Amino acid sequence: MTPPSYRALLRLDAVGNLLLAASLARLAERMFGLVAVLYALERFQSPHLAGWVAFAAMAPGLLFGPLAGALLDRIGAARAIALDMASSAGCILVLAALCLAKADSAWSLLILAAPYSLTNPLSAAGVRTLLPGLVPAAALDRANALDTSIHAAVDVCGPALAGALFAFTGPDATWFAIAGLYAAACVALLPAVRSSPRALTVWRRGLLADAVAGMAHVLRHRSLRMVSLAYALYQMAWGILMVAVPVFVTRIAGGGAHSDLLVGVLWAVSGIAGAAGALLAGHYSTPGREHAMMALGMRLTPLAIYPLSVAFGLPGLCLGLALVGFLAGPVDVGVLTLRQRRTEQAWLGRVMAVSMSLNLSGAPIGSALGGVLLTWSVPVAFAVAALACATAALASGMVPKH
Repeated sequence: MTPPSYRALLRLDAVGNLLLAASLARLAERMFGLVAVLYALERFQSPHLAGWVAFAAMAPGLLFGPLAGALLDRIGAARAIALDMASSAGCILVLAALCLAKADSAWSLLILAAPYSLTNPLSAAGVRTLLPGLVPAAALDRANALDTSIHAAVDVCGPALAGALFAFTGPDATWFAIAGLYAAACVALLPAVRSSPRALTVWRRGLLADAVAGMAHVLRHRSLRMVSLAYALYQMAWGILMVAVPVFVTRIAGGGAHSDLLVGVLWAVSGIAGAAGALLAGHYSTPGREHAMMALGMRLTPLAIYPLSVAFGLPGLCLGLALVGFLAGPVDVGVLTLRQRRTEQAWLGRVMAVSMSLNLSGAPIGSALGGVLLTWSVPVAFAVAALACATAALASGMVPKH
């Protein structure tokens, strides 16, 4: 069976609405992360507070991941996604109202950032849980490719739009704009909510027990366990690069606004290449090739990181990051599709949420390790990033092929 084209996929019932809602919500999420930091710096002149706000906007969600998965399987993915979007819009509207009334404080910013983060896994895992039930089995790779390319495009557009709005309209209007994006995402999701079943799970235990069962299921399942290990190592390489690239650019081009702009452009190039790589992977992939796509991307990425990215100055770095981004497309599509196809539907919400929490653990570890390595040598930091990715490739080889 020939899978439908990308255009045909978007015309399927609820698929276009789901991806539109995911696009708007992810754009709002990327904007919130930057605007929260900018606001803490401008309003309270506190880099220390900015760091804690960034932490509060991410950490609670990582801890809530297994519980979010249990909730996804209990109430249904579409309703869980809508709950997250409505909750996020509410938190930001309260913050916007406090700012408008000049009644905000550092504590209000921190207190509202935490519940905002807490529900984020519902959308992050929910979209990937809902897609397999909305598209034909042969089209799952392409659906994941669309989802991945949207994510990459938002990573490019979100910070730019947030910075422009904050600079030209001020924080109050920017907060309301972000809340409006979440509200629009809720509206776009309504057809998916109406058409989706409530849940397929038959569990009758408590929510915490279901969350623990989801974690145990991932750890016992060899395919899911090895995919999580491989992708966490892969994300460790990205975590090192997030710290190493700005340092490398600063040492070559000097500090200041010029270097900051250059770093942004380099990551934008990587993001655009990632979107192209995901769409290409989805176009040429067929069921059963997910493992090969993931492994190939992980095997080629180390060469793009080292020596290419550090041996030829800024041109080499630009080309290297473009290749790293392009190869990330097939890796992400392969990982997502492999998990979805090897997980029973009743477990899918928990598996996706637990797996995403395990995956994201690699990035902060990589960033912390990168900070230590960069005090010694920039090339060594890139070399260790390449080594982490090569180790991920070895782990991907231990994933059962069937």
